[in-house]
Amino acid sequence: MLKNRGNKKIAAEFDAYYFTAKNFLKLSENLPNATLVDGTNLINWVRIIKSENELKCIKKAAKISEIAMQAAFDSIEIGGKQSDAVAAISHAQISGTDEFGGDYPAIIPLLPTGDKTSACHLTWTDEPFKQGDPVIIELSGCYQRYHSPLARTIILGIPDDRSKHIAEVVVEGINTTLDCIRPGMTCGEVELVWRKVIEKHGIIKDSRLGYSMGLNYPPDWGEHTASLREGDRTILQPNMTFHMIPGIWLDDFGIEISESFRVTEKGCEVLADFPRELLVKPNIRLA
Repeated sequence: MLKNRGNKKIAAEFDAYYFTAKNFLKLSENLPNATLVDGTNLINWVRIIKSENELKCIKKAAKISEIAMQAAFDSIEIGGKQSDAVAAISHAQISGTDEFGGDYPAIIPLLPTGDKTSACHLTWTDEPFKQGDPVIIELSGCYQRYHSPLARTIILGIPDDRSKHIAEVVVEGINTTLDCIRPGMTCGEVELVWRKVIEKHGIIKDSRLGYSMGLNYPPDWGEHTASLREGDRTILQPNMTFHMIPGIWLDDFGIEISESFRVTEKGCEVLADFPRELLVKPNIRLA
């Protein structure tokens, strides 16, 4: 019986999404002699370093992310409905590969379009895509609840010089940052590399660059532990996994190109294989 637990100290995740006030009252009622303390994210910190079996699941999720991103690119067309593109993405996420299927991800596909790309985490409408629209796609494959998020930006038509410039800054920043990652660095030191790159181009961005991720349920695939942000002194260790989101959002549009990666013994391993560039429909290369 719970009531016979005596005067023990028991941790509960007070800030868990599904731990309600009624849950707390029930625990208190059934554990009258126990001391309930806040153990929020305690387990998340324990699981921040992934096992080999966990990494296998994350890499399968990364493969599904590649397939879903390709489905996004193929289905986003001038005149087509945003909702149809998301239906194609969702189908790819659940269908997975010929060898293994996908699970439902902790976050639905995100698809801000046009001037809505100036903000992150916006969803789709049933409006048609228009000539000149930027479209940000942020999604994740999911395999046995493990995730590997991925984001890219598409321009419908020939991008203007400003869009190309911002995309070039984002790609330079993410490439430089990924190249510098080593175990023993702090999360804050990783973010500083990115910040120095974009500051050379006159861009100031003081939000986080990324976060630890892995196994999770809705409404979030992040672990709510380590963040690639200024001041975070968490030390990178092999087999930690992160989603790096070096997006730049201006007043009227934004560019987001992200990668998920694993910290290795000597650097990092990018988990998905998808062109790391501003994508253009019709399918032409900018270089």
